[in-house]
Amino acid sequence: MTNPFATPLTPASADSPLPARAWLLVGMLWVVGCLNYLDRVMLITMRGSIKEAIPMTDAQFGLLTTLFLFVYGALSPIGGFLADRFSRSGIILISLFTWSVTTWLTAHATTFNGLLLTRALMGISEACYLPAAGALIADYHRNKTRSLANGIHLSGVMVGSALGGLGGWMAEQYDWTFAFKFFGIGGVLYTVVLMCFLRDRPRQVTEAGTENATGNRVRMWEAIRSLFSRWEFTVAMLFWGFLGIASWAFVGWMPTYLSETFNLPQGKAGLTTTLYIYSGSLVGMIVAGAWSDRWSRTNPQGRMWVGFIGLCVTAPAVLLVANSTVLGITIVALVVYGITRAFPDVNMMPIICQITDVRYRATGLGILNAFATFVGGATIYIGGALRDAHVDIKIVFQCGAGGLVLCMFLLYLIRPKTMPVE
Repeated sequence: MTNPFATPLTPASADSPLPARAWLLVGMLWVVGCLNYLDRVMLITMRGSIKEAIPMTDAQFGLLTTLFLFVYGALSPIGGFLADRFSRSGIILISLFTWSVTTWLTAHATTFNGLLLTRALMGISEACYLPAAGALIADYHRNKTRSLANGIHLSGVMVGSALGGLGGWMAEQYDWTFAFKFFGIGGVLYTVVLMCFLRDRPRQVTEAGTENATGNRVRMWEAIRSLFSRWEFTVAMLFWGFLGIASWAFVGWMPTYLSETFNLPQGKAGLTTTLYIYSGSLVGMIVAGAWSDRWSRTNPQGRMWVGFIGLCVTAPAVLLVANSTVLGITIVALVVYGITRAFPDVNMMPIICQITDVRYRATGLGILNAFATFVGGATIYIGGALRDAHVDIKIVFQCGAGGLVLCMFLLYLIRPKTMPVE
């Protein structure tokens, strides 16, 4: 079957100049990543308005997010495989169009079951995006710019998460359906724009003239077997999962901690958490991306060391928050946490490129994303159980710092020995 999104094969090498559209690609995907997380977060921020329009229990409202996470996590490896098997840009376009239509349809749900169905559809469509986007950026940006490009893209995800609060504001100003209609239509229109500019990077040809990249030879079970045949990939998956646990434990409980420790109103506590952590992360992604690319030019373990150094600072920042009684010091620690916690994030996909077969990059990222999603969902539940048991939040933070130390050890074990082939 002919791939309608395919591009001609052209010779290339890891040291060749960047394609003309390499940074344009990052900018276009920045907007897509922003829309991705904005669309998924909006519903959470307008809980009261939705429950007023569509009667449901708190448990049912929680099920909306749980179902999304389950479907999203379960299908992420499949979404990654499709990006390896077919066209990365094609999968991104289909994903963006589908979740934008689903966002618009959400505004027309009149029953709980209808709303539940749209969240399941959202999970299916969004599962295809991140693995394809990460792999496409890796295709365009070789070893010299890969981390910075990945960091800029992920900064769009951060901004989208922060802007998710617009949903609650729009629900108060108009009604709960307005935001879903607005961003749904906006996403469809942006899909049309991307169709004119978004393309796969031309696939590689070796000196012997044989194909050396994605193509019809990719098979799901072969991809899984290849990925897990390398122990570094299994360690990377464990690292990503434990990092998610530590991060959820810290960020998820931070508004409650600020409210109880410094007597901040609920709204101000939540704004303080997101403002300072996300602002720090935006800076950290750019700094870590540029630093990692520079270091990796002379040391294949450069990206690992940048992430390792970042976690060396992140863990003490968590402990400082847990033991601080001064709001100003806590805010400084939150900014430091945001900056340094971004260091391993910008380097995960570039490290995957060093430890996996070039044909299975998107599948590998999909598997890591699935594992982290399931772990994150379990952490949310456990956090609620600990809260019900009146566990001191400081103990949770201390455990989170311990988890970050474990992540440092796991990251050190990966230690790529060679530069990525492409």
